[in-house]
Amino acid sequence: MATGRTHRPATRSRGIPEATVARLPLYLRALTALSERSVPTVSSEELAAAAGVNSAKLRKDFSYLGSYGTRGVGYDVEYLVYQISRELGLTQDWPVVIVGIGNLGAALANYGGFASRGFRVAALIDADPAMAGKPVAGIPVQHTDELEKIITENGVSIGVIATPAGAAQQVCDRLVAAGVTSILNFAPTVLTVPDGVDVRKVDLSIELQILAFHEQRKAGEEPGQEAESAEAAAAATAPAVPATTAATAPVTRAGGGGSAEGGRQQGPDGDVPAVMPA
Repeated sequence: MATGRTHRPATRSRGIPEATVARLPLYLRALTALSERSVPTVSSEELAAAAGVNSAKLRKDFSYLGSYGTRGVGYDVEYLVYQISRELGLTQDWPVVIVGIGNLGAALANYGGFASRGFRVAALIDADPAMAGKPVAGIPVQHTDELEKIITENGVSIGVIATPAGAAQQVCDRLVAAGVTSILNFAPTVLTVPDGVDVRKVDLSIELQILAFHEQRKAGEEPGQEAESAEAAAAATAPAVPATTAATAPVTRAGGGGSAEGGRQQGPDGDVPAVMPA
């Protein structure tokens, strides 16, 4: 059986843009839903709507795959499922290890979507000795002391980090040293990796913060708007300054005492104001 270590997707060698690669899973999800309903063909407009992109962008993306569809008929659903799956490397088995079996790690272990896309959870790893041997999703948890051995024996090239932030970099370093070249990081921290190692970061709290930003805008509450409103209200209720105060106040000349008539002081040339009224 082929493993992730011996074969990597050909997307980069074929010059497919990263933005297109990021959209391929969206197309595949929409196509899989059509296939499950036994839909034989689909137009670019229908598929684009299902994937949440515009049809021109979809056609451009598919041109990188060498798939142009048939005018008046559309795209063959089953063939596109195969074509995109092959391009994404999903026609083979990808053993994956999940490190950090807390609430999030356990939820990931129980997620059925991995297996249906060709990702086999080969091992669950945790630093807590009390977790060792406990089954999660039918897989016994193993201690981090076994990490390198597990990676080697299972031919793992994809690792998932679901540890606390403080432990993530050390786990990452050990995964990379053991031969892992792709990492999905759920820890709320930025990982440093050498060239040749790909990292994808998933931070749910950041996504929620972005949604909060948009919700605030929908409510019409700009940042600092409340403070600005308070300042405006205070200015409106402040006692007015008599208009004659500034006009009649004496102005000290730069060269000595006295006042400038009309609130202006003449400079050396007789026409440049040197000191403005207070």
